[in-house]
Amino acid sequence: MYEDKTLVCKECGQEFVFTAGEQEFYAERGFQNEPQRCKACRDARKQAARGPREYFTATCAACGGEAKVPFEPKSDRPVYCSECFARMREEQGR
Repeated sequence: MYEDKTLVCKECGQEFVFTAGEQEFYAERGFQNEPQRCKACRDARKQAARGPREYFTATCAACGGEAKVPFEPKSDRPVYCSECFARMREEQGR
């Protein structure tokens, strides 16, 4: 099977581990090349390509407080603050 490998990031020069699980994931997807960058450098490249995320302010439908959300709220759908959203998800999971 696969064994963890230590690779060197071509961006920052730091060593990082290409785990056996990641290798299996790559093989399942048909990827033939090993990653060349550590997770931090990959994430930084993705963020730079995407640009800064825009947030919108809305009123929480549950508590009436301010909610900052990464999408433009529509008037036909309720928007919840982080606390109310987490509480609702917890209640639905039971």
